[in-house]
Amino acid sequence: MSAIGRRKRRKLKSEINVVPYIDVMLVLLIIFMVTAPLLTLSFEVELPRSNAKALESKQDPIVVSVRADGQLSLKLSDEKQPTAMSAEEMQARLGGIVAQDKTVRVIVAADRAVAYEKVVAAMDVLKRANVEKVGLATDAQ
Repeated sequence: MSAIGRRKRRKLKSEINVVPYIDVMLVLLIIFMVTAPLLTLSFEVELPRSNAKALESKQDPIVVSVRADGQLSLKLSDEKQPTAMSAEEMQARLGGIVAQDKTVRVIVAADRAVAYEKVVAAMDVLKRANVEKVGLATDAQ
């Protein structure tokens, strides 16, 4: 009886047995190595053909400059220096240019110091002049 009562108690191990995890990892690695080449299937796509050519505009854009005080100036493609003018004068001048050529490009240039509302006011002048192609540039001199 004393042998039964004095049985050794097994001490619990606090270690994780990682052998089954390594086996699972190796099986997954083999599966991915076999299936990866099968996932790169490709097929040909018949793209539509077009004879359209890119539009080339040799004409320089018109530049509308906005100064920090809100003064607008207009520089046409054939002029060397911008001409200062009021919003009404600019709207009338650009309206006439757009009436002759709808594809004219206009760039609004402003320095970082210019208030956002003054740039928006310049864009509003362009909208009233029916200008369709407008770009925006910053740090203009």
